[in-house]
Amino acid sequence: MKKKFTLEIASPCSENFDKMTPNESGSFCNSCMKNVIDLSKKTNSEVAKFISDNKNTNICARLKTTQLAEEFQFNETSKINNLKYAAVAASIMLASNVTAQEKNAAETEIRVPEPVHYTVGKVAYVQNTEEQSIFIKGKLLDAKTNKPFDKKIYQNLAIAINGSKSNVKMSSKTGEFLIPILIAKNSKAFEVTITANDYYLSKTIPFNMSLLKDNVLQQNIIISADELTKIYIAGGLGINYTR
Repeated sequence: MKKKFTLEIASPCSENFDKMTPNESGSFCNSCMKNVIDLSKKTNSEVAKFISDNKNTNICARLKTTQLAEEFQFNETSKINNLKYAAVAASIMLASNVTAQEKNAAETEIRVPEPVHYTVGKVAYVQNTEEQSIFIKGKLLDAKTNKPFDKKIYQNLAIAINGSKSNVKMSSKTGEFLIPILIAKNSKAFEVTITANDYYLSKTIPFNMSLLKDNVLQQNIIISADELTKIYIAGGLGINYTR
């Protein structure tokens, strides 16, 4: 049976998420001594699964404002049905075993397994030639002003490309960045992630690999401030189940 729900924040928290101690699920808040789960970068199905797995838990989470307007759903299966399926599966397995045993008893032909041939030698590492390491160098600019983003509004502004291990902070004066990435040789676009204290954006940016020179790709990233999504920290996550 499918269950639908929406999310709400009854009392938004004013604590700074970036000053909390990071962990696997989000960050630990020293103010209330609780884990704040970062749901802002998860897909709808990932959020639904998390809520399903933790529906009886008091959750403190970080959300995008757009997620508060979305409806989520997950499949809630009946334990009785699961037991029926398990019984049917067991019956089929038992019947299969009996049939197999009857067939094996009737066989009189002796089958000799074919010999296995092994190759002995030193294992060499074969590098995947379909990918290459390059540097992307450019500026992150506001589309309206063609200048770097206002550092007072977008504090701790950072950028990552193709899931690079860590976000790279850029020059607040020029917006310049230099990021090493691993990319397929036939790529025509890369995924850029932009974060600030209370903002987030993930976007696909097209590029031309033929412009690569000395293993460096010059590519400015021009983003409208309206594309950045505002993120809330919830003091307590409310779940409203709907029909």
